[in-house]
Amino acid sequence: MTTAHNKPIAVIKVGGDMVAQAAQRKSLARNVAGLFNAGWQCLILHGGGPQVSALQKAHGLRPHKVEGRRVTNKADLQVIKQALCGEVNVDLVSALLAEGLPAFGCHGASATLIEANKRPPMKLNTHGMVDFGEVGDVASINHQLLNAMFSINVIPVIASLGVSKNGRIFNINADTTVAAIAKSLKADLLILCTQVGGVFHDISDPSSRIATINPRQAEQLIEQGIIRDGMIPKVQEALTLLSQGVKEIIITNASKPNNFITLGQFVTHGKAEAQHGTRLVPDND
Repeated sequence: MTTAHNKPIAVIKVGGDMVAQAAQRKSLARNVAGLFNAGWQCLILHGGGPQVSALQKAHGLRPHKVEGRRVTNKADLQVIKQALCGEVNVDLVSALLAEGLPAFGCHGASATLIEANKRPPMKLNTHGMVDFGEVGDVASINHQLLNAMFSINVIPVIASLGVSKNGRIFNINADTTVAAIAKSLKADLLILCTQVGGVFHDISDPSSRIATINPRQAEQLIEQGIIRDGMIPKVQEALTLLSQGVKEIIITNASKPNNFITLGQFVTHGKAEAQHGTRLVPDND
């Protein structure tokens, strides 16, 4: 989907580990600048897991996860708000501004940008019923607000918090949230930035990069243990978007100059196969 000004939309998701260092933020900002200056409307959603864990430790709090899912009590939520909004968001916006980009820092509670409901207790394999506390699931995205920001040519930089109808703040999963945003906007390009920058048969061998993955191949790679841990829900969630209006999804990183604009040209002009990262494609592609 393009904006009212006929610009294609790129939604970019970055984890906290991708923006922890100034050099990483600068590299990301330069990649975003390449897309933005080539006529793309860009949106960035970020998490902040490492920053949250570090601040919890500084406050004498111990991160608590059950089967990889973060359990959040009220004290934890206070730290999450501080880390995401007061550290990661500000530092990332600063790096984008330094590249001349009109970055607008906000979070999911801003004008109910990301509405969420409390996650109900879940039965897990090894722990029985678990209440995740101040954790929410995305209910809706205020795409009218996002389009309004696009109309004044700013780049929303969104911290992954959610808010209920009555103003209760929730910790929400960034991967699930960016999928909801991309679906809501019918994004032309969804970029999932990871440290590894793609899926590889052998993570230590760059030549083993898997250029494309469809749903059937994804299940095989999961069974083989090549796609594992946190990458499993990331890939599975993203693949469902291809039948819901999102045109192109690529797992990559921002360490290489001009990587994003190369991907953008691939999407808009059908140029030769992307040379970096892994494309997620439908079964019939």
